[in-house]
Amino acid sequence: MSTQPTPAVHDVIEHLRKARVVPTVRAADADAADAVARELLAAGITTFEFTATTPGWETLVAGWTADHPEAMVGLGTVTSTRIAEQALTAGARFLVSPFQVPEVRPVADAADRLFVEGGLTPTELRTAADRGVAKLFPAHVGGLTYLKSLLAVLPGARIMATGGVTVDTAADWLAAGAFTASVGSDLYRGGDVQANVARLRASLGT
Repeated sequence: MSTQPTPAVHDVIEHLRKARVVPTVRAADADAADAVARELLAAGITTFEFTATTPGWETLVAGWTADHPEAMVGLGTVTSTRIAEQALTAGARFLVSPFQVPEVRPVADAADRLFVEGGLTPTELRTAADRGVAKLFPAHVGGLTYLKSLLAVLPGARIMATGGVTVDTAADWLAAGAFTASVGSDLYRGGDVQANVARLRASLGT
């Protein structure tokens, strides 16, 4: 049964919808992730997620939520209640998982935060989408045709396409019906984030 998002959760969902593309900042350490995030912010990207695989991510999230109120910062690769609780304490506005983590749902609900839960099958994605936004991962496995097939049986589902989405293909995923798309390292490949963001915006017509 679909649940109606609370006002706070709905606000985050609206940020994701307006952003259209939500970068995933995954790096070898917190300093490297911070540098990428600063480049994204300078390029006008204000909604993105750090990941729990980056050493020092807690300090990173806490610093960004405190020092950059204009940014909507989430945490990805949330795979346990411990990580979820640490992320929420650090100030993460939303949580993202690559797969189903049912035990995290009540943690997110208690904190009134959006939990974007991952899945690949129609059943997994229906469960996640009924709670707000579902993450199709890895999206490249089925491709655009699979997303279209999913939306045919899950009309209106908010699906974030993640995994194999690039600067050059993000617009295709959105055109196929994705609610938003997540681009990872391709957005900061080559070290020229500004140029890559410009290419992305050109492809999106923004």
